[in-house]
Amino acid sequence: MKLTRLALLAGFTLISACSILPQSEPSDVYRLPTAQAPASASPAATQPWSLRLNKLQASEALNRPTIAVIPQGDVISSYKGSRWSDPAPVLVRNRLLDGFTRDGRVTLLSTDDSNFAADLELGGSLQAFQAEYQGTQASVVVRVDALLVRGYDQRILASRRFEERQPLSDVQVPAVVAGFGQASDRLSAKVVAWAVEQGQKLAPKSH
Repeated sequence: MKLTRLALLAGFTLISACSILPQSEPSDVYRLPTAQAPASASPAATQPWSLRLNKLQASEALNRPTIAVIPQGDVISSYKGSRWSDPAPVLVRNRLLDGFTRDGRVTLLSTDDSNFAADLELGGSLQAFQAEYQGTQASVVVRVDALLVRGYDQRILASRRFEERQPLSDVQVPAVVAGFGQASDRLSAKVVAWAVEQGQKLAPKSH
């Protein structure tokens, strides 16, 4: 009887404790805004080589779905109650995939979510994907160190740094998210143009 009373008391204590635990804040989940479609390349410009897009390497602070912000100095924080639909490296990879698809010159595309082999692979590291404040001025910064790699032996064929900054006149989260979309669009277009140019020179010749 004594054990039963103790068990009931313990159970009541647990229930009471659970009821006063702080509940997690609901989050608004944002996707990267849809890119504006540029004019596609002509069919004659279609490349014969295949390309695999890999998720970019990133620091722990960027390799998560939080929307990163540097309010001052070297402090990396995030917007409360808001997050991305995927970690930043996935967002950037998918934006690049969309950029190649819209461009139309490389049609044999895959990602590292599959095990398909490809003539070339595009990867590298995501150095910045955040909003930054400098005094009273704010901007979105997206910086990628891109690597173009030969598929069959992983030899690095070309590398280049890309960076885009989008000034923000409004620092509310929806406006910040729109800024990420604009910066990512411009960066994607430049990476696509560079990768196609390099691929035309460096891709293995078909037998």
